[in-house]
Amino acid sequence: MPTFNTSEIEISTFFLIGIPGVDPANIWVSIPICLMYLVAILGNCAILFFIKTEPSLHEPMYYFLSMLAVSDLGLSLSSLPTMLRVFLFNAREISSDACIAQEFFIHGFSAMESSVLLIMSFDRFIAICNPLRYTSILTGSRVTKIGLAFSLKNVLLILPFPFTLKHLRYCKEYLLSHSYCLHQDVMKLSCSNNKVNVVYGLFVALTGIADLTFIFMSYMLILKAVLNIASQRERLKVLNTCVSHISAVLIFYVPIISLAFIYRFAKHSSPIIRVLMADVFLLVPPLMNPIVYCVKSQQIRNLVLGKLCQFP
Repeated sequence: MPTFNTSEIEISTFFLIGIPGVDPANIWVSIPICLMYLVAILGNCAILFFIKTEPSLHEPMYYFLSMLAVSDLGLSLSSLPTMLRVFLFNAREISSDACIAQEFFIHGFSAMESSVLLIMSFDRFIAICNPLRYTSILTGSRVTKIGLAFSLKNVLLILPFPFTLKHLRYCKEYLLSHSYCLHQDVMKLSCSNNKVNVVYGLFVALTGIADLTFIFMSYMLILKAVLNIASQRERLKVLNTCVSHISAVLIFYVPIISLAFIYRFAKHSSPIIRVLMADVFLLVPPLMNPIVYCVKSQQIRNLVLGKLCQFP
């Protein structure tokens, strides 16, 4: 029989993986994953529904929360198809075009979520440090312009990813490291020069670090303003308005930072740790953000309880 040199064959199909070592139990693993997706999608849709239909929520803070919900929905729906195909049906093949499209949406909505968290930190800064001018600074039209500007920024930021990946050749490896496509994962399978991808990927990562740095600076200014308040009770009351946002920031950034440390300082760690941490990054923020805001926001909590009480 003739033999083929696989290094000369260009690959047009990639193979996804589930969680290493638990392949026989994939059907059982799919149950909590499906539940997490269901709760995340329903929770974020509920947030959007309440903000749209309830006049009392037509405020800048809740408009920004709706942007966060849209980002979470996009992040969930971007990874949902391949995650369910891998764990429910053991269907691991994905075409290169579909893979590149998926990584664009995953990275795009991730970048948007980072931007929204930054915008929300500015919102908290203005609300606490300049409360009398809050509504005059963050008008409805200005909020819309801010949302559109950051959306356009993130589309332009991530847009080079699919084009640079499309110009690479894949001819040696075809097995990805997750049950969805990520830029750095696909890039490593290339058998052609991927220096442009490496450099631009680093630039995109630095923009995320810049977002986190500005969030940190906003809270330093907020903390400085809070410490100038004489009453301890008032201090706690003001800080309590930031708990939901701080929780959302931690939920989003802790898995990313942990994953970066694992890749940098624990290169020989078990692959299952890296896979699970990446899955946490995609699954947990969309799941937890609606829960956190429902628990901490009295207006949203009352609306949810009111709707639930309508059912017999």
